[in-house]
Amino acid sequence: MEASASSLVCTWIVAACMSVSCQNDQHPSLLSSKPPGRTNIRWARKRRLLSKCNATASFPGLGRSTATNTIEGFMSSCLSPCDRYNNSNGFSLSSSDFFGAASLFRSGNVPLGGRRRRPSRSGEVMAIAIQPSMETVTKKKPPTKQRRVVVTGMGVETPIGNNPNDFYNNLLEGVSGISEIEAFDCSNYPTRIAGEIKNFSTNGWVAPKLSKRMDRFMLYMLTAGKKALADGGITEDQMDELDKTRCGVLIGSAMGGMKVFNDAIEALRVSYRKMNPFCVPFATTNMGSAMLAMDLGWMGPNYSISTACATSNFCILNAANHIIRGEADMMLCGGSDAVIIPIGLGGFVACRALSERNNDPAKASRPWDSGRDGFVMGEGAGVLLLEELEHAKKRGATIYAEFLGGSFTCDAYHMTEPHPQGAGVILCIEKALSQAGVAREDVNYINAHATSTPAGDLKEYNALLHCFGKNQDLRVNSTKSMIGHLLGAAGAVEAVATVQAIRTGWIHPNINLDNPDEGVDTKVLVGPKKEKLETMMMVFVLLWEREKVEE
Repeated sequence: MEASASSLVCTWIVAACMSVSCQNDQHPSLLSSKPPGRTNIRWARKRRLLSKCNATASFPGLGRSTATNTIEGFMSSCLSPCDRYNNSNGFSLSSSDFFGAASLFRSGNVPLGGRRRRPSRSGEVMAIAIQPSMETVTKKKPPTKQRRVVVTGMGVETPIGNNPNDFYNNLLEGVSGISEIEAFDCSNYPTRIAGEIKNFSTNGWVAPKLSKRMDRFMLYMLTAGKKALADGGITEDQMDELDKTRCGVLIGSAMGGMKVFNDAIEALRVSYRKMNPFCVPFATTNMGSAMLAMDLGWMGPNYSISTACATSNFCILNAANHIIRGEADMMLCGGSDAVIIPIGLGGFVACRALSERNNDPAKASRPWDSGRDGFVMGEGAGVLLLEELEHAKKRGATIYAEFLGGSFTCDAYHMTEPHPQGAGVILCIEKALSQAGVAREDVNYINAHATSTPAGDLKEYNALLHCFGKNQDLRVNSTKSMIGHLLGAAGAVEAVATVQAIRTGWIHPNINLDNPDEGVDTKVLVGPKKEKLETMMMVFVLLWEREKVEE
């Protein structure tokens, strides 16, 4: 551990490589009994250099050492790796290893007939890399109490509401946001429905000039992020008092600026001169977080993560970890996506992943129902304001929930199909429970991923029962039955729904669950009406807690 944590300094020694060797070196290419056909004057000069090698040499910073027969001897005697490096847990090389048969200074087994490399001529300089020396020792930090992370603000842009309260009230009432696509003519597509945001406005949130240039995924992200700050009570006066070097933004996107990039491709068909100069930066997934941080002046951790449907979960967990590790006091985190455009719709149609229930859009997204035929695309953004507990209490913030823990895993099985036994899901949940210190039997509500696909819903359901099936009070629902699949934004929007369930004590229904699939226990799944739970421990891959934080 010491070796890996300490600073490594690579020392470079510059050695003059002589065309003759010192004293007893019998290397045939370096020494002969007679002058090699050159003038006696030049040979005498070399003999004088030879005599100097017999003396004792002093090397600044390396201590005093007796000169050896060759440069190799000098290197092995004076500059072999230190004992602490050799005894470290990392790899080490002894001087014999370093100057072995295939060392820097000689080649051992030269192929027959091969040309031997000529030695450097007198006066030439060779740079030689020596083993890095360990110059510092990392001191162990004293144990400290783990910092706690709480949710103090939320912001959303969804097909059924652009603030957390309207959004969740519509979920409780079973309102569907799935309808026919209006953004473009899709009459030739087999799928013509989506969870589209119909009346979106950036007024008061984004400057008009930027609003015209930016991709919608960035606009959703900026407005939801600023709404989360407003919901968290961050006024202009409080903003001035924040230590902005300890405030960060980590909002991801699965698809990025597809519309901006697609428009650039169309312009390129005419001429590169027609391309939008912002097409590259505004297409990248991290630019939304960067623009929001620049707008706020927040100088803490700032980047984005793009991991398809898990994007928001990765961002939320990483943001929480930044706070836990003491790298930030406040983080805006979540996800945003806007791919209801021709190339986005066409791409998922080509994958044969979308529902084609065009005649009854509100009934198209139906997780766990036997009549499901694919997921429904959605769009929007969800952002949480995470904050260190003491920081939140000091400024008098309203605390909605506490973050307890989470985990990352991979099925390592298929690009889109879940593992048949749900191995990745089970492992992730078990690791999250362990990190959070929560028992399985204490979890009684789960906001599932359930996208309304034939294979995915059942595999996830079985994995959930494997982990929590012994809890008789377990209730499971899917927000996607009403808003569709928001891709990279799905996790954050559903995190807002989960926190709202904690705040209100009500969990929203599963709509369109008319004929549950075989093997699905309807006693576990929430029915067509909202339900009241008196006490909750929620699971949303990440773990959240309802209990009030002590004042």
